[in-house]
Amino acid sequence: MLTQGIHHVAYRCRDVKETIQFYKDALDMDLLLAISEDHVPSTKEPNPYMHIFLDAGRGNVLAFFELPDSPPQGRDENTPAWVQHLAFQVEDVATLERTRAKLLGMGIEVVGPTNHEIFQSIYLHDPNGHRIELAANTVKPGQLEKLRELAPAMIEEWSQTRRTVKHAAWLHEKEFAQVSK
Repeated sequence: MLTQGIHHVAYRCRDVKETIQFYKDALDMDLLLAISEDHVPSTKEPNPYMHIFLDAGRGNVLAFFELPDSPPQGRDENTPAWVQHLAFQVEDVATLERTRAKLLGMGIEVVGPTNHEIFQSIYLHDPNGHRIELAANTVKPGQLEKLRELAPAMIEEWSQTRRTVKHAAWLHEKEFAQVSK
């Protein structure tokens, strides 16, 4: 395999200090480094920026750009807000539950927990409007292998019909059973 992992993921932010403080207080991430230039190194175009890098754990890095001379950030209005998100793994369901309580205590709106069968998640938004998912693995032996085996047939059926493919519907049976109660 060519790639060895994700070096960093970069998003835009409104205010680097606010963003650093949120990720430190809410998710215990530390600032690793900052870079600031008047020109973009790759394209050489003028566009002053502050680029920050946060420690997301296990060598993973989350980065943000503040772009004071650019128009305010928007989002793709043709894509539902729940689609574009960044998911972080937490140690276990107990950690997920403690973090949910902490976030609620900070006045942060939290959706979930949501049972995805192979993991449970909660969802929140950072001060920039980016949707964040925190996920705790709950996978049982054989589940990932079963999903991997089903994937090619699911993709083929989807590509032909563009309709929901039910091969792995068991993943959310418990979650949707709560809706019908």
